[in-house]
Amino acid sequence: MRRKDREITAFPEILEIIRRCKVCRLAMLDRERPYLVPLNFGFELCGEKLVLYFHCAKEGKKLTLLRKNPGAAFEMDCGHRLIEGDTPCRYGFSFSSVIGSGTVSFVEDPEEKKKALALLMKHQTGKDFAFDEAMCKAVTVLRMDVEELCGKARPYPPGL
Repeated sequence: MRRKDREITAFPEILEIIRRCKVCRLAMLDRERPYLVPLNFGFELCGEKLVLYFHCAKEGKKLTLLRKNPGAAFEMDCGHRLIEGDTPCRYGFSFSSVIGSGTVSFVEDPEEKKKALALLMKHQTGKDFAFDEAMCKAVTVLRMDVEELCGKARPYPPGL
């Protein structure tokens, strides 16, 4: 990372950013070009490993691409705030972000699917939900086992 002063390496700090983010952009390979989609997500820790869960329709371009190549990358960001300056070059933006990559799999097990959807809803709403078989059959649930992860932040300067 070029800006080492903005790099976040402490896993608890990275998790705090993830907790604040509500949208994750998932990037897949579409021949020679990336294909990127914004998705709501949920997550859990499996030991020391981060697992992201997404839900989507039963068909579509992202599913076709992930069936061909389950390798994917992601990005999420939050805490956006304009930093004003006295000249255009002094303007900036504060933010926190997490990027990473991993392998996406299709969740077929009904119990894991229920758990994944409950985690997703808990993360998005703060509320607990239960899912029945019919609800689970209506959607596709994707699981990303994160293999690489890093964080970056530019805090808002104090006193502004």
